[in-house]
Amino acid sequence: MKKFFILMFSFILIITLFPIKPCNAIVKSEEKIIYLTFDDGPSKKVLPKILDILKEKNVKATFFIIGKEIDGKENILERVYKEGHSIGLHSFSHERNKLYSSNKSFLNEMIKTQELINKTIGVCPKILRFPFGTNNMTYKLTPSMVSLLHDNNFKIYDWNVDSGDGANPNGSPSSYIKNSKSSKNNIILLMHCADINKNTIDALPSIIDYYKSNDYTFKTINENTKEEFHYMK
Repeated sequence: MKKFFILMFSFILIITLFPIKPCNAIVKSEEKIIYLTFDDGPSKKVLPKILDILKEKNVKATFFIIGKEIDGKENILERVYKEGHSIGLHSFSHERNKLYSSNKSFLNEMIKTQELINKTIGVCPKILRFPFGTNNMTYKLTPSMVSLLHDNNFKIYDWNVDSGDGANPNGSPSSYIKNSKSSKNNIILLMHCADINKNTIDALPSIIDYYKSNDYTFKTINENTKEEFHYMK
């Protein structure tokens, strides 16, 4: 009997320390997600070509819109929406000194752009991006600004990978492709779609192909997406 208990104890100890795994067990890895985002639209020449590429590649993106750029390009903005892309706010003027003169001025520009988009295509965006980022040469993000925006049901989205086409719109497509490659699991990629960003058109297919080949899921930003911003120390 004593030997029996010793054997049983030894068996329990072994399976506790070295559990048997089913041979067909699947180890789930964290989903890799990329959000393609484009600032400064709508535009007459570049944005339609970007939309053509996205349609061909069967990929959706997020476009942060400048209010003053909508006039005369209403049909392009409507196409963005009808083709299933997400639309966000990028201020009305995109002018540093005017936009960042006060929290109220910033909020009013976002609301003005929101109302114009709603009037134009019947959509009321609640996601926004700070022109030049939440921390730039003119402005550093404050808790009071975040609280004001949240109180008005806005969500904030910076980026964590930058293609470089904003700071250097005449850069080579190859440099944008190189800058855009990342191995992070959750990527918000910054690109631009103003008419000055012609080289972004040439870079975009390779950027999409890179992330497809690395098993990323392409998603659009909406008000339920986790926010992306930080305070400068």
